[in-house]
Amino acid sequence: MRKQLIAGNWKMYKTISAGVALAREIADGLRPADPEVIVFPPATALAAVSAAMKGAAVEVGGQNMHFAREGAFTGEVSALMLKDAGCTHVLLGHSERRHVFGEDDELIAKKVRAALDGGLVPVVCVGETLPEREGRRTLEVVERQVERALRPLSADEVGRLAVAYEPVWAIGTGQVATPEQAQEVHAFIRGRIAVSHGEPAGGATRLLYGGSVKPDNIAGLLALQDVDGVLVGGACWARASFLKIVRGRG
Repeated sequence: MRKQLIAGNWKMYKTISAGVALAREIADGLRPADPEVIVFPPATALAAVSAAMKGAAVEVGGQNMHFAREGAFTGEVSALMLKDAGCTHVLLGHSERRHVFGEDDELIAKKVRAALDGGLVPVVCVGETLPEREGRRTLEVVERQVERALRPLSADEVGRLAVAYEPVWAIGTGQVATPEQAQEVHAFIRGRIAVSHGEPAGGATRLLYGGSVKPDNIAGLLALQDVDGVLVGGACWARASFLKIVRGRG
């Protein structure tokens, strides 16, 4: 059975001291029966938050990385650097990386490959824009993004990572996909992975929903058959709301 995963993307928020304080508050509030929890602080806070979380039930991930091990890439960080800072995971292909910074499917695929080679677990984000949904292209777009990101990977590698479906039109807007919409896309992704990498990989890959996740909609999302957890934005920046989401209730 797939263990639920609750991931919090801090985006460009939290200084080092504020990030350490929030992580400690989250860790102190967790119970043994709670799902797996990962936080994604900004790069400046990674080492400090990772050090603070040693021995705690909170894992730490980077929000992005370059596909090269090292090199003349000003402003970038590598998988090696993330590992050295204490990270276990890395967020790749987030909608803001795709639509604000222009990252395409091929670049994201290279990053996924590099993350696994570097010993990190990728959380690969996919999702459609509002015009794509209104044009009835949701499944076409998601299929392309999933296929290109996972194509270079073995079945075992695919089974170890997570895929986060985040409809772009629902991120930071207060809108959320209906349970029927979320389940349709998650079931589709699981089915496509089963076709491309085999039924065991399709069954093992954890699928997360991301897009205005809040305490008042978490229970309905986690009740869906193919939703194994959530990728949280704004509601993860405060202890109280994030722990409510971890507990699956408002």
